[in-house]
Amino acid sequence: MNNLINCRLMLFRTVLFSLLAFQLTGCAERIKESKSTDIVIENSEIRLVLGSDGTAQSLVYKPTGEECLMLNTETPAFAIAQDRPYDNEIQLAYPAKSKTFAADSIYRDGDNLVVGFELTDYEATIEINITDDYIGFTLKKLEYHMADFGIKRRTRIDEFTLLQLPVKNRAHFGEWLNVSWDENIAVNLLGSDPFVKIDAEERQGYKIFQAGGIDDVKVEGVGAVLIVTEKSKLLNRIDQVERDFGLPLGVESRRSREYKNSYYELRNVTPQNIDEHIAFAKLGGFKQMVVFWIDFASSMGHFPWKPEYPNGMADLKEITRKIEAAGMIAGFHIHYSKAQKNDPYVSPVPDSRLNLRQVFTLADKLEPNDTIISIEENPAGCTLEEGRRFLKIGEELVTYENFTTTWPYQFTGCQRGALNTSATGLNAGGLIGLLDVDTWPKFVRFNQKTNIQKEVAERLASIIKEAGFKFIYYDGAEDVPPPYWYNVSNAQLIVHEALETKPIFSEGALKSHFSWHIITRGNAFDIFSPEFIKEATRKHPIAEAKLISNDFTSINFGWIGYEEPGEKTIGIQPDMLEYVTSRAAGWNSVISMIGDLKSLRNHPRTPDNLEVIRRWEKARETGFLLPEQVESLKSETQEHILLINESGNFELVPYDQILNVANGSKEIRAFIFSRSDKTWVVYWHTSGEAELELPINGKNVSLFERLGEEIRVSGTNEKTVVPVGNRRYLQFDLSSQEVIDLFSRAKIL
Repeated sequence: MNNLINCRLMLFRTVLFSLLAFQLTGCAERIKESKSTDIVIENSEIRLVLGSDGTAQSLVYKPTGEECLMLNTETPAFAIAQDRPYDNEIQLAYPAKSKTFAADSIYRDGDNLVVGFELTDYEATIEINITDDYIGFTLKKLEYHMADFGIKRRTRIDEFTLLQLPVKNRAHFGEWLNVSWDENIAVNLLGSDPFVKIDAEERQGYKIFQAGGIDDVKVEGVGAVLIVTEKSKLLNRIDQVERDFGLPLGVESRRSREYKNSYYELRNVTPQNIDEHIAFAKLGGFKQMVVFWIDFASSMGHFPWKPEYPNGMADLKEITRKIEAAGMIAGFHIHYSKAQKNDPYVSPVPDSRLNLRQVFTLADKLEPNDTIISIEENPAGCTLEEGRRFLKIGEELVTYENFTTTWPYQFTGCQRGALNTSATGLNAGGLIGLLDVDTWPKFVRFNQKTNIQKEVAERLASIIKEAGFKFIYYDGAEDVPPPYWYNVSNAQLIVHEALETKPIFSEGALKSHFSWHIITRGNAFDIFSPEFIKEATRKHPIAEAKLISNDFTSINFGWIGYEEPGEKTIGIQPDMLEYVTSRAAGWNSVISMIGDLKSLRNHPRTPDNLEVIRRWEKARETGFLLPEQVESLKSETQEHILLINESGNFELVPYDQILNVANGSKEIRAFIFSRSDKTWVVYWHTSGEAELELPINGKNVSLFERLGEEIRVSGTNEKTVVPVGNRRYLQFDLSSQEVIDLFSRAKIL
């Protein structure tokens, strides 16, 4: 009996080693069938050469003959990956960790590439689509060829690399769009559907551009396109891709006339106060206004009407109708990937499609009054943040105070029936979940694998259609479960596809590769306090604009909070708005301002503040700025002012703050500049009215309310008194340093 068992073991081992040897040869029989010559795929602009061994050999831009790949890297153009080797013979030889199998053979069969891989018995058929604008690649099928001997089964593929190219670095790299470019050539590997994962891995002097499919999302059927063209033609090529593959029209959006307009973000708007909001928006030259869902709905998810909107949609339509009648277009600021805790999706019966971050098994039977919940798994890593400690047990929500991370594992200090749900019992072995409560703990995130996102998207689409909103801000885009590269854009796409009329443009709080077609302008930054707005603009919007400009996209330089002066703040001031709007213009971007009616009414400098914005909006609309001026506005340190000169035309000049006005007073802000061989100062009072005494003869200074309209000043041979309130201008026949000294010795009367 033992001899028989030993003989069978020896035979089994012989078969195993034979199979392993067969695998390690790289599927020799299949390789023999492959052609030995390189494969050339080309259109009028691109010549891509793939080696018969499956490596990327060359990518030439044909009009100039320039090579776009880093040569001799032996980069496989295609690959498959498994989280661990699944094939029985391979897992005997390799450890339990992620394993990549590179392409080792390739041949062309008409419009298909047939690719084999080292060690495995998989074969990929990749359809190629050659057009004048791009070359497309789609994974048509992935087949598993059984060996002729032994017992085999098809193994799963966790990731498939559809195309991989070692692209040389150029002056610019757009990580969002996945494009490397300079002023001559752009190389772009672009996803042609929302399911393909696009990435680029950094190397010395080049990046490995990658397109592929993930098993948890989709593998067969994923597609990407390769574009190599003049930089000036890239958007034309992408526009054609969007139209050919039925993608959202991101290029068309970026080219729309409305794309360059800043907007007024409404706060606490009602049918009763919309007229006042519109009046302020017009003073700022805004051509777009945004309604936040929070203003009319009492919860996110089902969007029930607030009491301030007794007529429901009729009231909202009254607001958008007035916006349109004022010559502006109306936009909609939404959350869409989560529900508010007070919404019917959460309370009193939590929806089964709310996302769970973790699932646990009950160790003991749970009774409705139990305040300790025993579980089988270690809850280490569960949140202890206030407002986020929720468990979902069927149709009950439970809060907990803490948990143990040693056996017995327990959630402790539990409050049953949270958020008006009903306490329930559950037998041991039942499953409970950690509710995915947002980091802004007013909300609970959706399970993106269910149809709840589509359900909410259709509800939003109905509101957008009836109210007539024409652009969208996708807030909370980060509030989705992983994989983020897919769920971030897919949640947005679900909303976008539900819309009968597509928005002119959209912004969003987070983006992934496919979002480029949907989120056509970079996100607005949250509100910065007036005291830090310039520093924060340098640190955040300017830094982002430098990156996003590489993706042929602009950004929103921020929701500028409109604060009036008070005990705790100087309030928003004209120079602050001048800085933010001018830097935005330097990066071909816009701004948005929060329309707080109370502060707009009470701030004494509101006319000056809104005039600053109006001028910059008009300057960008009319194309006033020359290329060299636009470039100068990218400076983080040198500030500029946009004047209306004596002829009524715009005039851009650099200016600098006089820091020690009236021996360090915070009441007056003054900035110095030079023009027409004179030294000028623009100045104002931050919070009211006063008079300023300057130690200079009145004959040596001229005062202007507006340039070209001189105002008489009073004083003596040694002193001149000027009013301080709204923005005014002083002209001197003195050097800059002499004028700075004058202001430091000035007195506030």
